[in-house]
Amino acid sequence: MTPGHMGWHELYAGNLDREWDFYEKLFGWTKRRAIDLGAYGTYQTFAAAGGEECGGIMTKPPEMPASFWNYYIAVKSVDAAAARVEEKAGQIVQGPMEVPGGAWIVQGTDPQGAHFALISGKR
Repeated sequence: MTPGHMGWHELYAGNLDREWDFYEKLFGWTKRRAIDLGAYGTYQTFAAAGGEECGGIMTKPPEMPASFWNYYIAVKSVDAAAARVEEKAGQIVQGPMEVPGGAWIVQGTDPQGAHFALISGKR
């Protein structure tokens, strides 16, 4: 969670179980928490071999046109970062919201429309 570095890695998978098997064998990841998201299914968090929880995988919702990785850039405060995004002509499209484990996230787009996400331990 060092500001300016990747703080969380998230995969919207075509199939959670199939993709989990692939990445577990490829990188030696271990499952941590399985979080029930109701209609959205299970959000499976993972840790790198021997490390702390660093990401999550879920089956993508049907409205998402393709599977993709989403990376959360760590910031000191999501509220302050969200304000800077809007000051610089970006747009916040989701959040701030608290996620399981107590972190806070926002998702946004930059002025050209590219998606990005931010994470911090506090608002």
